[in-house]
Amino acid sequence: MHNIGVTVNIHGNSSTRSHETKLTAKPFIKWAGGKTQLLEELEARLPKAIADKKTIESYIEPFVGGGALFFFLKREYTVKKAYLCDINREVIIGYKVIQNNPKELINQLEVLQDEYINRNKDERKDYFYMIRDKYNSQVQRFNFDEYNEDWIKRASYLIFLNKTCFNGLFRQNKNGKFNVPHGRYKKPNICDRDNIMEVNKALKNTEVFYGDFTETKDFIQENSLVYFDPPYRPINATSSFTGYSKEGFDDNDQKRLAAFFKSMNAKGAYLILSNSDPRNHNQFDDYFDKLYEGFNIERIKANRHINCYGNKRGQINELIIRNYW
Repeated sequence: MHNIGVTVNIHGNSSTRSHETKLTAKPFIKWAGGKTQLLEELEARLPKAIADKKTIESYIEPFVGGGALFFFLKREYTVKKAYLCDINREVIIGYKVIQNNPKELINQLEVLQDEYINRNKDERKDYFYMIRDKYNSQVQRFNFDEYNEDWIKRASYLIFLNKTCFNGLFRQNKNGKFNVPHGRYKKPNICDRDNIMEVNKALKNTEVFYGDFTETKDFIQENSLVYFDPPYRPINATSSFTGYSKEGFDDNDQKRLAAFFKSMNAKGAYLILSNSDPRNHNQFDDYFDKLYEGFNIERIKANRHINCYGNKRGQINELIIRNYW
């Protein structure tokens, strides 16, 4: 199921960057639930063996999304090998295109940016929906299995829509169509040339593939660092944003993930998992406390950034669960 298309090695075989300029890569798309705000908390909880040596032999993210922690670790640590996976085909296309054809992607994004920026407000809105319609109409006939030039165009649409839509969301309906409305940014940075090239460098010695989180099992070994950042369990009935992918992620998936977490714990890997805290809504809801009983469960403060109602944005607790202390 994994290793879509071809893997093109455009960086050579060096596994460290001791003689290279420090990377500055950051997520190339905004992702609901992204972990930029939690990076300090996550770094403070890295295994001592990794923190002391500033070296990670192998890093695995089964739900890579925007990849905030991955890019942070690539900037601050030596990551010898990484494996990035996601069930969302579209985000994987974005990573693979930046890994293999960054300059061609930049060329297409520059065209989209020029055509969008040079329009008035109403014309921008029409242009956004035209691109969204093109993007959605590709779904039925698009070849998601073999890497080809069409992937570059689709990745450019993905980034354009993410930079110009409302709140910078990525959301799909059950038919796999992008359904976020137009945003109202005055000067969105649609083509971030410098960051795309930095992301390209960060993806050196990295395998990127589409699949369920269980597809990462063969890459997880003793002393691997694994970060699980699944679609969060809704903390109440009115906050059920589960549209990261058309497949969704329900309580049965949360239970599958907990079982997988336990089986990977038996391998001797270092495991970190984040999720929403049900006690934000019901102080007696111990769903995750029971699901991950026996592991290191902490509650930390985090800001809720993506909500269409301003008065519902603010600090809430999130969970960080580890298999080590």
